[in-house]
Amino acid sequence: MRQSIKTGTDRVTIAQVAREAGVSKTSVSRYLGGEFDALSVRLREQIGKTIARLGYQPSQMARGLKGGRTRLIGMLVADILNPYSVAVLHGAEAACQKHGYTLMLCNTGNDEAREKQSLAALHSYSVEGLLFNTQGRNVTPLHELGQAAFPVVLLDRHVEGCDFDLVGLDNVKAAQLATRHLLAQGYTDIALVVQSLYGVSSRQGRQAGFLQAMSERRDCHGQTLEVDVEQPGHVATVLREFFLRRARSGGRVALLAGNGMVSLQIALALQSMKLSFPDDVGLLCFDELAWSPLVGSGISTIEQPTYEIGFTAIERLLVRIQGERSVRMEMLLDGRLISRGSTAAVTAQEGRACSARLAAKLGVRA
Repeated sequence: MRQSIKTGTDRVTIAQVAREAGVSKTSVSRYLGGEFDALSVRLREQIGKTIARLGYQPSQMARGLKGGRTRLIGMLVADILNPYSVAVLHGAEAACQKHGYTLMLCNTGNDEAREKQSLAALHSYSVEGLLFNTQGRNVTPLHELGQAAFPVVLLDRHVEGCDFDLVGLDNVKAAQLATRHLLAQGYTDIALVVQSLYGVSSRQGRQAGFLQAMSERRDCHGQTLEVDVEQPGHVATVLREFFLRRARSGGRVALLAGNGMVSLQIALALQSMKLSFPDDVGLLCFDELAWSPLVGSGISTIEQPTYEIGFTAIERLLVRIQGERSVRMEMLLDGRLISRGSTAAVTAQEGRACSARLAAKLGVRA
């Protein structure tokens, strides 16, 4: 009896199966394609036993390309270092597994050139659809996908002029929830700290919700601070300038961090200035992170339904892959406020004492 020995990473081919079984490659291809009527019982048994003995596994990509289906879905994220991206990925992977698809992930690093390269790479693998968390500036590739009627679902960030479904957080509503919580806790001088707003609809939505909630309290001060988390020391510099401007107001100061990466930089900046929360400044952060309950008395957060966002986005994409051509849909999910010690309530008198303490630590004379 002839034997075939597979070593290392060698992959058994159809030609090897045909040779070992003593049949043609066409017969093996028909067997793999389920064309059993074209084969005798003897040939079917012979090919089946040979495949089992050799451990042959057909290339799913090759079979998919032949049949016009690859069961591959591409996912482009703007920044894989952002905890949000990783959390959404978990939900997207679970949905793909449920429906028999494989997810291919590309990280664009918020870079236009890398985004274009990643799109080309995914296209070369003939993905059937795309989840897209765009960097938000050069949207030409998305317009081209729209013109080609290619199935795309946007994650978190809307793109003007692109008729794609969007799945993400209701950013306006979530920012209102966060800001009203801070106001209710007695904070009167609040800064929304975000990365660049330009071209990023999710950040713009959070700013809109923040400003709307602040407008309900004319006696309070709200300000947006744009920061560069990649530039060492920039967050600390911007925060210190804000604190110095508000030190003499007598109000209670709080920060609303726009995402998890900003949250970390704020925590490091406060530590470098020897400021603590809630004694010197209140702190509420978008994104529930693993370390949020562990720092000090715990950091209050807006928890995003990240798993649900990823899972829902895949299921919506599959509907488009299957041919639905209905009007564009936005599926915006609610965030959840988790209140901890970093936003502890203060009375007006306690607020004045906190403001005086902050001014003293910053070296500002009363």
